[in-house]
Amino acid sequence: DEKEKFEPTVFRDTIVQGLNEAGNDLEAIAKFLDATGSRLDYRRYADTLFDILVAGSMLAPGGTRIDDNDKTKMTNHCVFFADEDHDAIRNYAQVSTR
Repeated sequence: DEKEKFEPTVFRDTIVQGLNEAGNDLEAIAKFLDATGSRLDYRRYADTLFDILVAGSMLAPGGTRIDDNDKTKMTNHCVFFADEDHDAIRNYAQVSTR
């Protein structure tokens, strides 16, 4: 048995690229996440996926982002960058639960 490498940065780059390509359409984001779910191991990288969907990038212990302000390693399609109203946050929550 070969052990699979744990590479959260590769996972992050794949998810962030797909989210950025999907644009501002939450339905397109949901479809992207659904389609890549069969290829990527969401269970293995659950913490990284949650960080991306909420904060826009991976988080270090203590809550600082691990992206060094590199725009290719972060996305604005996350809860932190959503409009500050109930409907916008609920829409992001619905994407996460799908």
